[in-house]
Amino acid sequence: MPGQPRVVLLKPLVTSPLIEVGEFSYYDDPDDPTAFETRNVLYHYGPEKLIIGKFCALGEGVRFIMNGANHRMDGPSTFPFPIVGGSSWAKHFDLITGLPGRGDTVVGNDVWFGYRAMVMPGVRIGNGAIIASGSVVVDDVPDYGIVGGNPARLIRRRYSEEDVARLLALAWWDWPIQHITEHIPTIMSGSIDELEAVAPDHR
Repeated sequence: MPGQPRVVLLKPLVTSPLIEVGEFSYYDDPDDPTAFETRNVLYHYGPEKLIIGKFCALGEGVRFIMNGANHRMDGPSTFPFPIVGGSSWAKHFDLITGLPGRGDTVVGNDVWFGYRAMVMPGVRIGNGAIIASGSVVVDDVPDYGIVGGNPARLIRRRYSEEDVARLLALAWWDWPIQHITEHIPTIMSGSIDELEAVAPDHR
């Protein structure tokens, strides 16, 4: 981003067909934010996808652990012999294929990830959620939920269920960009009533 060398928009940088990122979602890192795909999405051997929505803010050091990190846990040892032992151990590769996974990791729109948050495989994070710094997210996060800790727990909801439904119906992140531009103050600091009043289909 101009004048912000530590901040990158992720969508133009992604090359893997297993990663999808929506418009305007960004990552902040003073070292090399352009290396997000390899430094921040770990053990991504497929076929599960990482899907990140629009307008998400990812703080420095946010990591997504993918299903490829799994080890067998049903026998005496979790050590991945077929991967590290050369040809004599590699013949047992069938012992590490087809391990159970939780499916795609999916992040909604307008999600804020604090510094060094970690998301485990197959987690689904709802729209408008906030992930506190240092959190380890092992379970799904509801729309407009705030979670924190290790393992991350729901601290509170940002809005009532009724208001969450209204916000999801408005889905401001899907508005035409010109309309978003015209109504940034309302999107950032207005009430839900005010947001409804400026919605494109309200006029």
